[in-house]
Amino acid sequence: MRGVSMLTMARAAWAAVRYAVVVPLLQLAVYLCAAMSLMLFAERLYMGLVVAALWLRRRRRQRRNPSRNKGDDDGGAGDLESGGGEDLPMVLVQIPMFNEKQVYRLSIGAACGLWWPADKLVIQVLDDSTDAGIRALVEAECRRWAGKGVQIRYENRSNRSGYKAGAMREGLKKGYARDCELVAVFDADFQPDADFLRRTVPVLQADPAVALVQARWRFVNADECILTRIQEMSLDYHFSVEQEVGSACHGFFGFNGTAGVWRVQALADAGGWKDRTTVEDMDLAVRASMRGWRFVYAGDVQVRNELPSSFKAYRYQQHRWSCGPANLMRKMFWEIVASRQVSAWKKVHVLYGFFFVRKVVAHLVTFLFYCVVIPAYVLVGGQDVRLPKYVAMYVPAIITLLNAVCTPRSWHLLVFWILFENVMSMHRSKATIIGLVEASRANEWVVTEKLGSVTSTPAAATTMAANKGAMKKKKSQSSILAPEIVMGLCLLYCAVYDIVFGHDHFYVYLLMQSAAAFVIGFGYVGSQ
Repeated sequence: MRGVSMLTMARAAWAAVRYAVVVPLLQLAVYLCAAMSLMLFAERLYMGLVVAALWLRRRRRQRRNPSRNKGDDDGGAGDLESGGGEDLPMVLVQIPMFNEKQVYRLSIGAACGLWWPADKLVIQVLDDSTDAGIRALVEAECRRWAGKGVQIRYENRSNRSGYKAGAMREGLKKGYARDCELVAVFDADFQPDADFLRRTVPVLQADPAVALVQARWRFVNADECILTRIQEMSLDYHFSVEQEVGSACHGFFGFNGTAGVWRVQALADAGGWKDRTTVEDMDLAVRASMRGWRFVYAGDVQVRNELPSSFKAYRYQQHRWSCGPANLMRKMFWEIVASRQVSAWKKVHVLYGFFFVRKVVAHLVTFLFYCVVIPAYVLVGGQDVRLPKYVAMYVPAIITLLNAVCTPRSWHLLVFWILFENVMSMHRSKATIIGLVEASRANEWVVTEKLGSVTSTPAAATTMAANKGAMKKKKSQSSILAPEIVMGLCLLYCAVYDIVFGHDHFYVYLLMQSAAAFVIGFGYVGSQ
């Protein structure tokens, strides 16, 4: 009898807590997710309509003048080859790198092959490598190109102060760099085509108010594994929609940190490179924009690069890309509000659309709704908590379709993309919160590992195979990811509970999501 009375008391206590605390909090979380989902939906719909309008405008122009671009393929190559480059600006090409043994030859070779007058082009290799052997290799490669008549300078620092931002800041202080009007930036795995400068520099020459021309990335290893295919889907949307709309409507978007050309005057006017966050590229872009400078996105100019093919490298990259913007928003909020050189509309776009919705809300609502609210809703029971269908189904479905429309070749991977992004939202949400509160890992910088996938030469293929072999040996030591495993167990429990006691069929989603968490948790995502 005593045991029965204790059980009855426990049930009564749980019922009291459930109705007084759990149900109201869960309902509040549902409303919060609904509000954030509608914010994200409105932003996605607005950008989709703008892109559609831009596409229609381009089609009209092509119909009116179908031969507009014919005859321009030479792009001035004849003038350059014949020595006619007196009116062209001096260009500095910066290639920051850190222990890039697999890809240093690719970026240096591509930069040295740019079509531009030899006396108007300086290649600057900013090598922060800590490995003496790699430093020697990079320096030898620079000497090899210098022997061919290329103006190339090798720079190595005694410390990594400021990381990438610090290296580029120091590079601009060199005497030979002070005469340069423009600076192009390429990360170590980026290979610009030979005509890159001829297609981007004229934009800066035509309009002195333009500070930056950003090119699009072309992913040469997108077919390597499902991880790279999923990244391609997300980044295609970023370039095809977010960058395009920012350029067309606001003259502002986040600099991608590479594959872009800056006007040195604008860079100096904005205060130069700063290392206060892990997104020094975005920091510079926001400061330049608040000074009244405009940006242009050149989506037809593509630069080859490599996507991270190991989950570990991708996770570190996403931590930096999620934590950095949140931390930058915290640091620049009042600076943006107080800016007097831009309109109130542009401030609203930067603070609300660019930072809050895309860099904060997008991460938090994905994790909170799909990984917390729905499982909690299943456990608490749907009778006492109202979960509108538009929040659970319609709005997320439309947002997903708007994201996926830019990569039609991967539509069959849409379900995998959704499940993977939901698992990654756990890491992104954590990183976003770390950035907002400026916790200990807010300034953590880990260089994204590259395997040299951007070439198909036999030597590079052999090197890449050796690199992957070494990674495979390490796999057994670090393949188990505890957070994903715990997440999978929790979702699996909720799925079983819904099968036994539920009535909304959420177990279908929960079973698939738990399986995705287990697959990632046991290390079966990325190059094997």
